[in-house]
Amino acid sequence: MTLPGFDPSKMAHQPVSRAALPSDAPISVSALAARIARAIDDGLPARVRVVGEVGNCKRSTHWYFTLRDEKAVISAAIWGNKASKSRFEPRDGLRVIATGHVDYYAKTGRITLIVDALEPVGEGPLDARKRALIEELRALGWLDHARKRPLPTFPRRIAVVTSRTGAALQDVLDTMKRRCPAVEVLVVDVRVQGEDAAPQVARALRALSERREVFGIDAVLLTRGGGSAEDLHAFNEREVAEAIVRCAVPVVAAIGHETDTTIADLVADERAATPTQAAVRLTPDGAALLRQVGALHRRLASDTRRRLDLERHRLLSASRVGLFADPRAAVRERWGGVMRCAADLRAAASRAASTAARRLHAAAVALERHRPAEAYARRRAMLTSADERLRRAMHGAITAPDLGGLSTRLARAQRAACAACAARIGERERTLKAFDPFAVLARGYTCTFDERGRLIRSASDARPGRHVRTRTADGEFGSIVTPRPQGGPSRPPPIDPPREPLDLFGEGG
Repeated sequence: MTLPGFDPSKMAHQPVSRAALPSDAPISVSALAARIARAIDDGLPARVRVVGEVGNCKRSTHWYFTLRDEKAVISAAIWGNKASKSRFEPRDGLRVIATGHVDYYAKTGRITLIVDALEPVGEGPLDARKRALIEELRALGWLDHARKRPLPTFPRRIAVVTSRTGAALQDVLDTMKRRCPAVEVLVVDVRVQGEDAAPQVARALRALSERREVFGIDAVLLTRGGGSAEDLHAFNEREVAEAIVRCAVPVVAAIGHETDTTIADLVADERAATPTQAAVRLTPDGAALLRQVGALHRRLASDTRRRLDLERHRLLSASRVGLFADPRAAVRERWGGVMRCAADLRAAASRAASTAARRLHAAAVALERHRPAEAYARRRAMLTSADERLRRAMHGAITAPDLGGLSTRLARAQRAACAACAARIGERERTLKAFDPFAVLARGYTCTFDERGRLIRSASDARPGRHVRTRTADGEFGSIVTPRPQGGPSRPPPIDPPREPLDLFGEGG
């Protein structure tokens, strides 16, 4: 940081210079502090104007904060009389112009910029960068609670990523040992502030994630003690946040004090206010587990005694039953039934065997009878016999027939057959003539039909005024039905009954 009016070349002419002090001449701490104070008073102007970003701001009666940029940090303070007159209050991340003088306090060895006036400039670049990175990570979903993983209930081994010389490590180890000594701790020593801190932390997290099976870890605790915003800057880097998100096991972050919030805290699966609280969150309470085991042991013992009593009572009750009181009597009682069943079984087996033997013999006989060779032999014998009979019949028919007698018998049979056929034909002709309707008409009968050609069978079917047709043996004629006389129906003249059955159209026969 370059201060207005400060020329390092003039320090060579000051009374307190390195050249003026013998290299082997020891001086007291007070003398060195006095010379440092004189060097600051002589080498710096009475008032300076410094542009920087406010950090670690604490306000009470007096205001204490730091002014920082990308390369340096200086402590600053505003006393109460000046603070009450200030037109605005500083806050972390605000870029300001501070006007005042540099003071060296010998009792604490602290150099402080005593500010008389503050002018706001705007948001500081470091705070703006942090806010922009937070928004970017939020858009990526790295801050979502749904992404974060639950912590293991009973971890076997926990990796602690921190500085081996930091007080935070001792707090974590003491807390874990007190709560549950069975949980093993793997300490990964990294730098937790400075330019190399962020790359070391990211590499450590990636290595633990890749070799989690080898190391046997179930969770990672990333922690460090309190400090200024500049000291915690490494945990606001993107590479650290990405390493936490990509880690294959849950990560708990406990960075700084409770009021300090870094990007690592935001993306971690769990955030703890302090390293001690993080150890408590990751380690089960051994005393509580012992109490729980004791309660389960007592409950199990009580349930076991109750079950034993119940089973003992059941055993005693069962021993009073006849079967268990005298097992031999029960066996003797059932032995007769077993023997009867055995006899029945043997008889049934014998009958089944006899039946099977008979069926087998019948099947063997049938099989023998239907053997191809036997069947062929029988058929060959039958064919031979038939061939012999046929030869004898043919020989006798050729050599011994009487042709004259055969011709006479054939002529007589033909005449008898013709006579029988003529008799049957004559009988059929007489039957046809007897049932011929026109033959009936020839004896003087007629048939009357209506307009539709239906036969009129009753006088009620011939209504007056309707046209009817009457058929005789040699033709037909038409007529119109007239009403009947008022004197009632006239009786038709008697008709001689036919000598043969009358069935004009074959309906009766």
